[in-house]
Amino acid sequence: MIPVVTAAEMRAADRRTIEEIGLPGAVLMENAGAAVAREICARFPRARRPVVLCGKGNNGGDGFVVARHLRERQPSVLLLGPRVEVRGDARIHLGAYERSGGTVREVADEAAWLAARPEVLGADLLVDALLGTGLSQEPAGLVGQAIRDVAARPEPDRSPLVAVDIPSGLSSDSGETPWTTLAAALTVTFAAPKYGLVLPPACERVGTLVVADIGIPRALVEGARLWLLEAVDAARAFPPRASGAHKGTFGHVLVIAGSVGKTGAAVLAATAALRTGAGLVTVATPAPALPMVAAARAEAMTEPLPVDASGVLDAGAVTRALALAKERDAVVLGPGLGQEAGTRAFVRELVRRCPGPLLVDADGLNALAPTAREKGASDALGRSAPTVITPHPGEMARLVASTTSDVQRRRLETARAFATETGAVVLLKGHRTIVAHPDGRAAVNPTGNPGMATGGTGDALSGIIGALLARGCDAWTAATAGAYLHGLAGDEAAAHLGQESMMAGDVVSHLPRAFRALERGHA
Repeated sequence: MIPVVTAAEMRAADRRTIEEIGLPGAVLMENAGAAVAREICARFPRARRPVVLCGKGNNGGDGFVVARHLRERQPSVLLLGPRVEVRGDARIHLGAYERSGGTVREVADEAAWLAARPEVLGADLLVDALLGTGLSQEPAGLVGQAIRDVAARPEPDRSPLVAVDIPSGLSSDSGETPWTTLAAALTVTFAAPKYGLVLPPACERVGTLVVADIGIPRALVEGARLWLLEAVDAARAFPPRASGAHKGTFGHVLVIAGSVGKTGAAVLAATAALRTGAGLVTVATPAPALPMVAAARAEAMTEPLPVDASGVLDAGAVTRALALAKERDAVVLGPGLGQEAGTRAFVRELVRRCPGPLLVDADGLNALAPTAREKGASDALGRSAPTVITPHPGEMARLVASTTSDVQRRRLETARAFATETGAVVLLKGHRTIVAHPDGRAAVNPTGNPGMATGGTGDALSGIIGALLARGCDAWTAATAGAYLHGLAGDEAAAHLGQESMMAGDVVSHLPRAFRALERGHA
């Protein structure tokens, strides 16, 4: 996992590197600018006369270093602001650039900007070194005008923009975008990503994200409370199989899911668990739904749950489900069960009494949410055994008695708070899925695509995580590795089928390709 830091955490790491390690700030700035220049040379070899936009602060100082390392391309370097206001390490590198033969054009007022704007908008490559990570309010004045003008350039004529550390206008401490920002094709950030680079919607303006080592020790940012998942995090959950392994080695998943008309949810979850390597899978489903489930997946075993005269799970269903759970290594509860009163009572009782690792999703979560007639039962999640819940934003809103829009505005905070409150690992689905641990840790998943916005993909995720729990992973590992693998399978499906025609079953059927991708990356 890659640590993700706030502006304050990054400043502290900078300070400790300078004071404790002994690397001067000017050296860190040199390393940063050189890293950006290397990426530009590698990715944009045909850009001949880049325009480098520099602010007065340290981000501008990085820009002067970039320009010096691109001297053979004869960059145009514009300083937005008076030269006398450039201080400290940035001033050192301004002087170094000029002494190396470069020219810095001072753009100190609106008239000067209007004169320079045609060159800026006509450049074949823009380097954004205007504002760094300390932004807390909307950019104003000359820099604000420059950001608005560059952001408004016509889409068909836009040249690539490379952001130094963070696209100007983005907040480093949140994913919110309340004002105009620049959008980059490439962002080269230093030491660790910042919140605004990985959280939506701000992350959509980052382009390709490269994290450059500039000499700040990794240990100085590893106290972060937010992390970005990597392929290795999923790969570690699937060590090589021993030659003497058998089906019992890889766990037995009990999927309690489905109902008449919603048998597909049970089948998708069971199939995903099998594709994720579970040794055995049993689907326990209301008796009237069992024939459809059994016919759909030959590799899964099935067990009927008793129903009353109306076809709803009756009081005996809890006893039967608990007996089945005691014989299995993990339980997946909820997909397609329905929301009848008897089913809700069944879920609440089972969550309280389930003896082993448990994942709750879909109708299982709806049964725990408060309604006009019932108090919420989220307290039932405070179990001693590993527990994972996988709500989408609407389900999360019902669990916390809020609105979907509020949850979406505060995805990280909402998931963290509910994990702390309940003791469960919370996986909040959506663009850049969040996984939150009860101890305050959280992770962001970078895999997945909009083609997965179709019914049943959440059921597949439940089966994947259920398989990992059954194989002995703790709740945090199962949720993080499962989220990454699920999204990677979706990306493989999109690459082969296109996003528009994807179905949930395609995500499941592309799990083998996802596993091969993990193997190729970590052989």
